[in-house]
Amino acid sequence: MYYHASQTGNILCLEPRLSQHGAPLVYFSSKRENVLVYLSNAVEKCCRETGFSHTGRWSKWGPYGFTEQGILWLEEYYPGALEDTYKGVSACIYMADPPKGMERLPGITDAYVSKTPVPVLGSETISDAWEEILRSEQEGKIVICRYETMTPAQLAWIRDTAIQEYNDPQTGPDYRHFLCCKFPFVQDLRNS
Repeated sequence: MYYHASQTGNILCLEPRLSQHGAPLVYFSSKRENVLVYLSNAVEKCCRETGFSHTGRWSKWGPYGFTEQGILWLEEYYPGALEDTYKGVSACIYMADPPKGMERLPGITDAYVSKTPVPVLGSETISDAWEEILRSEQEGKIVICRYETMTPAQLAWIRDTAIQEYNDPQTGPDYRHFLCCKFPFVQDLRNS
């Protein structure tokens, strides 16, 4: 069984959409807990909640990786980031069989893509994504690195990366808005 997360309900067939990889794809994971990070988009949510109008493709915010054992590792890049992103968000997890031609996505543990539409076999409604993430953490399926436990080196990396991404001319207006809202030092930089 393969899993796909979406805030869109009642999908019967998962259609390829233009992706961060520059091609129309449908993304899957062979582990249900790995798709929980896609139940909400922090950039889109921040823009909606602050009234920032954006008509282009939304930037993605994915502060995650994997442990050596292949367990999803979520990081909070600002205080309360995960709760801010996921609390109260309802979404769906879709189940599908692997279609012919499904390919493993290099560099992301247990991730796969399809270039063709994929029929949905079933779905599960998640009423609160944050509660589901916490449940998965308690079950040992996800590791959360909370902001308060970050080392000075990690905090410096977060600061440098946020500033670098804000200053990158390729950064879209939605992502710049998000960075200003969530990282006070970016706002300070912008105002100086």
